[in-house]
Amino acid sequence: MSSKRLRITLTRSIIGLSPKQEGTVKALGLRRMHQSVTQDDTPVIRGMIAKVPHVLEVSHEA
Repeated sequence: MSSKRLRITLTRSIIGLSPKQEGTVKALGLRRMHQSVTQDDTPVIRGMIAKVPHVLEVSHEA
């Protein structure tokens, strides 16, 4: 299990995204704008972030 964590924030609305992109945002645990979640820094999560980088803000959590 990875000890590094990422703070992921939904900065833009999911209105107008394709259904697959919308599903990716929801799978990350984000439901509302400006909501933040903390996830492990894994290749799976990084891949999900790479699919919708234009609506997310990602930072490392100490």
